[in-house]
Amino acid sequence: MTRSEFDDIRAFLADETTNAGDLRGIARTLIDDLEHARMREAVLRTYYLRLLTAARATVAAESAGAPDPLAFVTHELAERGQLPADGEAVQRILSDARTATALLAGLEQNPPARPLGMRTRRCVGTARTLPR
Repeated sequence: MTRSEFDDIRAFLADETTNAGDLRGIARTLIDDLEHARMREAVLRTYYLRLLTAARATVAAESAGAPDPLAFVTHELAERGQLPADGEAVQRILSDARTATALLAGLEQNPPARPLGMRTRRCVGTARTLPR
């Protein structure tokens, strides 16, 4: 869900003429979106753990003197269609990796500031009621 969609929902909720039926529809949509986001997070965590395991196995295989230590990472990348294409510029791939590393280091040094102003509310549990 985009930021503007959240803003639209907030404005709709703030409107005094909004009826309960409309709110139920929004609640259903938000629950569906939340379920979709949780499923996507679970899939991404699985991909991450598989890649992490492959990277660890690659380092262990290299330490043990295995004949093809990159086989683990190569297999994982091939399963996801992430192997470099034939003729793809090696320098571009390395540049992407360096840029990502630099951006991550910048975020760690200067974490984003929390927005000042109205605190966001979190819905916790099923017994939460909206303020009137």
